[in-house]
Amino acid sequence: MSGPWRRGRHGLLAAGMVWAATLAVARAAACPFCGTVGPSLAERRDRADAVAVGEALGDAGSASGPPMQRFLVRAVLKPGVDGADAAPAVAAGVTVESRIDARVDARVAGTALLFRTDAAAENAGPRWSALPADETLLGYVAAAPPVDRPAAARLRWFADRLEHPEPAIAADAFAEFGAAPFAAVVAAADALDPARLAAWVNEPGIDQRRRGFYGLALGIVARDGHDPLVRRECLAALDRAVAAPGGDFRAGYDGVLAGLLVARGDAGLDVIESRGLLGPRGRPLDQRHLLAALRFAHESLADTIPPARIAAATAALLASPAVAADAAIDLARYRAWDRVDDVARLWTTLGGDDPLVRRAVAGYLTACPLPAAKAHLARLDRDDPDRLRAALEAASFPGGR
Repeated sequence: MSGPWRRGRHGLLAAGMVWAATLAVARAAACPFCGTVGPSLAERRDRADAVAVGEALGDAGSASGPPMQRFLVRAVLKPGVDGADAAPAVAAGVTVESRIDARVDARVAGTALLFRTDAAAENAGPRWSALPADETLLGYVAAAPPVDRPAAARLRWFADRLEHPEPAIAADAFAEFGAAPFAAVVAAADALDPARLAAWVNEPGIDQRRRGFYGLALGIVARDGHDPLVRRECLAALDRAVAAPGGDFRAGYDGVLAGLLVARGDAGLDVIESRGLLGPRGRPLDQRHLLAALRFAHESLADTIPPARIAAATAALLASPAVAADAAIDLARYRAWDRVDDVARLWTTLGGDDPLVRRAVAGYLTACPLPAAKAHLARLDRDDPDRLRAALEAASFPGGR
């Protein structure tokens, strides 16, 4: 080996192990196909130190910072009032008929829910925020189960409110499922309507951000349902969703593929292979979705899909230029060291013009404990020392280029 590689060998190997350890960190328990979901209304309600109902007074405006609007408090919901004859509540300094200024995203016309979060620890004083709310939304927020209840029990309450006619309620119910652990969704699957899920996952007008969750949920219902007819209908809906032609943007396809793997287990990979998703001619966008579904399967479906099959499917994507680097990184995450020769081959087949591929190869080889990996590194250090050094340095920093 050349001098620079020999002198930095132990440091670079250690850095590579840090890289691999970073890859091994489990992703958050929340739905990996739902995008970013903010705090639900029940969470905002329960974490606020005061909640009120207010009526907008005047227009929103602010000389600087976020827009503010004044509200007349019509009711105080938190803290509550004990006793039917109790006087109007004094909640953290706010009473009925109080006038308060609250942050708004846009001008509110009419009624709003007002949440106060005590920011005294930041020496900024209490802060109010407002959310436009009609009577339906007010009733929904008041009735939503507290966040300290068991997750599955809470999800059963929200299940009937998915795709509610009131957009704010539909979005909030989705947020509750999107933030819930997979195990809780499985436990609450008996409250989900298979026919509605089957319709939503194939409905062109459905919010694309929700399709991934509906595909995953449909797979759970198909797997765990006891009615053979319902199972067949769920599987047929999933098959249609997987086979549907996609455009340049189709959010949620990763969740649909994951739902197929949940429902069919090991046989789901056969369906995916028959659709040509694993080959070099597969659509790059679909293959990115597939990688996400395979990661989910590796983390959550090891009891029904052998990890070796997941690794083999991932390795098949090494031949696809758009996802080869990500596939190599995932193979390191899975500790699929038997793919060392396949990954090393990327250096010359795809890595010549792609530094991200070289970085992924260097990281994999550095983390791999097999003698074959050391032999590949020695060969690269002899034949391409400068680019190997650059790739190793990039691989030592997650996200590096």
